[in-house]
Order: sequence, then structure tokens, then C-alpha cells
Amino acid sequence: MLPKRNIFSAMIMLLLLGACTTVPLTGRSQLNLIPNDQIIALSFDQYQQFLDDHKVVSGTAQAATVNRVGRKIQHAVETYLDGQGQANLLTGYEWTFNLVKDDKVNAFAMPGGKVVIFTGIMPVAKDDAGLATVMGHEIAHAIARHGNERMSHGLVTQLGGVALGLALSDRPQQTQELFMTAYGMGAQVGILLPYSRLQESEADQLGLIFMALAGYDPHHAVDFWQRMAQQKDAGAAPPEFLSTHPAHATRINDLKQHVPEAMKYYRRQG
Repeated sequence: MLPKRNIFSAMIMLLLLGACTTVPLTGRSQLNLIPNDQIIALSFDQYQQFLDDHKVVSGTAQAATVNRVGRKIQHAVETYLDGQGQANLLTGYEWTFNLVKDDKVNAFAMPGGKVVIFTGIMPVAKDDAGLATVMGHEIAHAIARHGNERMSHGLVTQLGGVALGLALSDRPQQTQELFMTAYGMGAQVGILLPYSRLQESEADQLGLIFMALAGYDPHHAVDFWQRMAQQKDAGAAPPEFLSTHPAHATRINDLKQHVPEAMKYYRRQG
């Protein structure tokens, strides 16, 4: 008879094998334990809770910019996915773009089209194209289900691979912390590693296409990440945005390589 530890390990391996899917649009194999409708429902709850705990900026020029650029990126994403025959990836989405008053240089996007931009990142974004770079990149993470992938790994390593519903029932606080960390909403508390290089590369490539389709020259993405790198070099602690989005010279060089492909989607808007 197999020892209990071996039986448990075998069960986990079977669970992981059965939960392997592919990243939408890229085809890379990824672990995804969480049904899309469940993750979107949790996303909506956590998003509202986040907004309740923070000051949402409205009626200002910056807030209008966030909404305007956000809607353009939304339309670009919808257009691109429809052209790829994967419009179903947006099932259940209810797009919302909010500017939150916070000096942290940060932003995040959650499943279901829930996007937050912190006021602290606006000076670094500098203009509409810089903001489109941020939004395109973050929304690409959500479309590629990178947060789902990271949370699935967290469910395995922290909670033994239990289903999301059971995790929420038995350990609601820990599960919510897993979610917030997976989607870059909270402070990094060591539960999960930052986005992997593969995930970052996927988000960079897709983000460039999304901003190009929205009418923003993808060359500006290189300028934005160079400004982010300068932010990192300027002080002892990197901006919150860089804690999960490492800015290295290799990334900027990679972006330069991806720009020509993204330019095929670029249509200058008047």
C-alpha cells in the first residue's frame, strides 16, 4: 500500500494534469483551476470592496482621461478578440475604469474588465499613449488569465489544490489575500512570486497590439518603460508597479523587437 504522502502527491498530480489549459491567443500551457464565471464573480466582489476602501476620483480631467483611454482600449480588445474568433473570452465582462487617489505608482486590471489606475502613475504615464501602454499591458494580463494562473498555483501550494468555493468557505481571508496578490491589488506579502518572464512577455506583446488598435503608436510603450526604469533608479524602493512588473533593459529591448509587428495594427486616429 502506498504511504499517505504518496497518495496525496499522486492526487495533486492528477489534479494539475486535469487543470492544464492553454493561454488564450498564445497557446502556452498554463495551470487554471478556477472556472471563469467563479473568478469573475470574485473579481467583482473584490473590486467593489477595493473601491469602498479607497477614494475614487471623479469629475476631473485625469478621471476623464482614464475613462476615455480605457474605452478605446476596451474597443480594441473586443475588436482583436472578435477577429481571432475568441470573443467568448469576454463573456461576463462589465468594463469599468476608475482613477483612485493614491501616490503609489501602480495600476491593475481584473477579470471582468475591472481596471484601476492610481493617481501616482499618471505623471509617469505622462500622456494618453503612456496611459494606453499601462492599460493595454494590464488588461493583457487579465485576458491571458495570468492572475488565474498565479492564483491556481497559490491554491495548490497554500491550500492543497482545493476548489475556489471550498477555499472561500474554509479559509476566506487567506483566499482573498491570494486573489489580491495574484492580481496586484495589495502589498506583496510573499504568497506568490511576481509575474514570470513568460507572462510579462505575453502581456507586453498583447498590450502593444491593443494600444495600436486603439490608435496609439506602440513606439510610445518603449518610452513609458524607460520612464518606469528611471523611477526605479531614482529611489531606494521601486514603485509598486515595478514590484510585479520588473523593468529591465532586456524588456525594453524585447519591446523594440515587438513594435514592428504591433505597428501592423496601428491606425492613427484624428
